[in-house]
Amino acid sequence: MMHQLAVFGHPVEHSKSPLIHQAFAQQAGVAINYKKIKAPLNGFETCAREFITQGGVGFNITVPFKGAAFGLADELTPGARLARAVNTIKVLADGRLLGANTDGPGLVIDLLQNLGWSLRSKRILVLGAGGAVQGVLMNLLATQPASVHLWNRTAETAETLARKFERPLRAVTTQALESNYDIIINGTSAGLSARVPDIPRHVIGPDSCCYDMVYGATQTSFIQWCLQSRPQATSDGLGMLVEQAALAFELWFDQSVQTLAVRRLLRPSLTS
Repeated sequence: MMHQLAVFGHPVEHSKSPLIHQAFAQQAGVAINYKKIKAPLNGFETCAREFITQGGVGFNITVPFKGAAFGLADELTPGARLARAVNTIKVLADGRLLGANTDGPGLVIDLLQNLGWSLRSKRILVLGAGGAVQGVLMNLLATQPASVHLWNRTAETAETLARKFERPLRAVTTQALESNYDIIINGTSAGLSARVPDIPRHVIGPDSCCYDMVYGATQTSFIQWCLQSRPQATSDGLGMLVEQAALAFELWFDQSVQTLAVRRLLRPSLTS
């Protein structure tokens, strides 16, 4: 049986999701046809429902439609409900749509298992307060860090987001940023335009681990900026991309898959 899957976005041409999920399907012995669908900016729901009518059993959602997918879902996982964003939808047996957000779990798996970084009792700085960050905060807090400081260029936005969660999450201004955080996670959109967040260098120390949720063929601008301060370790978000996809695949087919080979497969493809 050929399972019809897709990723919706605008733009979507750059997406590596078909490559990732085809590799997972080969592992699991599942036959899939995975499409990239560029939906009109005001036409996501129409396109999604048309895909389902044509036999779609599930799909991924990337920018800018994660909020629209939240509204499309009939049932939500706790993480999706709190984030108010959905990146994976499964068509249930009764035709209802289950919405999930696998970004947060994917990030934590990459940090803990793939990179071997410790989060428990650590001081974490998260940069940004948009949808990418909102989708991962619940999972970061579940690792029991000592503190999570949330910084955003517009402080009011960080404060509004922080109020949705319990301590140890706290919004901080630029002036209140501490020195030598254990973990620094960049979830701003600055890296997409080769910029870096306007933060002081003292947030990074020799024991800091710096993570950029963005990924690319070369080091991201944020990682390049971090390396000037000689942190203990750095990583881009490629592992998060693969791990969140693995969780989506598991949601669709109730089969877990191995990600190491897929991460190794994906890295060279970023130059193409």
